[in-house]
Amino acid sequence: MKNAVLGVQMLFVAFGALVLVPLLTGLDPNVALFGAGIGTLLFQLTTRRSVPIFLASSFAFIAPIMYGVQTWGIPATMGGLMVAGLVYVILGGFIRIKGAGFIHKLLPPVVIGPIIMVIGLGLAPVAVNMALGKSGDGSLQLVDGDIAIWIALASLLTTVLISVFAKGMLKLLPVFGGIVVGYVLSLFCGIVSFDAIHNADWFAVPNFTAPEFNINAILFMLPVAIAPAVEHVGDILSISNVTGKNYLKKPGLHRTIAGDGIATMAAAMVGAPPNTTYSEVTGAVMLTKAFNPVIMTWAAIAAIVLAWMGKLGAALQTIPLPVMGGIMILLFGSIAAVGLNTLIKNQVDLHKSRNLIIVGVTLVFGIGGMAFGIGEFSLQGISLCGIVAITLNLILPKDIGDSQIVDKAQMED
Repeated sequence: MKNAVLGVQMLFVAFGALVLVPLLTGLDPNVALFGAGIGTLLFQLTTRRSVPIFLASSFAFIAPIMYGVQTWGIPATMGGLMVAGLVYVILGGFIRIKGAGFIHKLLPPVVIGPIIMVIGLGLAPVAVNMALGKSGDGSLQLVDGDIAIWIALASLLTTVLISVFAKGMLKLLPVFGGIVVGYVLSLFCGIVSFDAIHNADWFAVPNFTAPEFNINAILFMLPVAIAPAVEHVGDILSISNVTGKNYLKKPGLHRTIAGDGIATMAAAMVGAPPNTTYSEVTGAVMLTKAFNPVIMTWAAIAAIVLAWMGKLGAALQTIPLPVMGGIMILLFGSIAAVGLNTLIKNQVDLHKSRNLIIVGVTLVFGIGGMAFGIGEFSLQGISLCGIVAITLNLILPKDIGDSQIVDKAQMED
């Protein structure tokens, strides 16, 4: 019974971030809960239930899913995400055969950094439009702009304050806190409609969506899988440090990353966002010393049960646009900052022409909307900049383009 209670607590820690992704991308939050629960159970099966970690909606895929849903629809986007999950499984096979070193050779920080930055900044205008009460493309004013901006700022400020100043378990709930404050303020402003809740059944089958396979959607999603795959290694190192066990060796990185991929494929099969290991839950494990993986089994079961509560999904969908916009400003900015930190932490020298070319071209291609296409086939956005970054890193010679920095003493001579 104790493990079940702790499991529900872990789900509560992950809940805000888990449902935020489907709410931002137009997917069903109940399906996301179901996908997270099933994904976590499959991860545990793959890793022999040895890692106390919970898998749920990945933030790295928010911008790509939003673009994919608008361009090809939900089924084709899910097909692309399924193939992205398959990439993880294949990657796990390579790691088992060759070790993890080849990841760093193929995807060094100079490649990963700008790709993550593009993921964060690619849809920055969407976040601003939603904060101003407009539709994502800015064409429709859905909420009065003067009201919307104050609600968005309240959500943003609350999320920031909790992240910076909160202690203990509360510090793990910045997104949840931002949504609550923004929602309460929205109620006072009279912009929340409860019609969806009244019309929903207490118990209902989640709005599952079967995937379709579109080559453009698949090629668009493949490079997006790069950043979360690298992030996965960091998450496994983090939970290893918390528990004092080396999960990179047992069950092995090849098993954990394959488990992540299988979880993502399973989620996409039913119309849920891709799954990733949750650092919020790792933080909760550290605080509570709840190292037993069975606790995450209960968290997964709780997520699956909640997925069938129609009223819950309807209530989540009443969260107003500006609330989401305010949180997205911080969210997308934070993702971009992670990319920037990747370059700084690994001391990528941008005085070197080679590095400057890779980072500069990748950023402009990704953020600027560069596109190459033949007929119905098209490469653009994150998919294009991912391929460009990897290609430039492989073809540019390693030892050319070092800038010659003349120090002050030489100039004076």
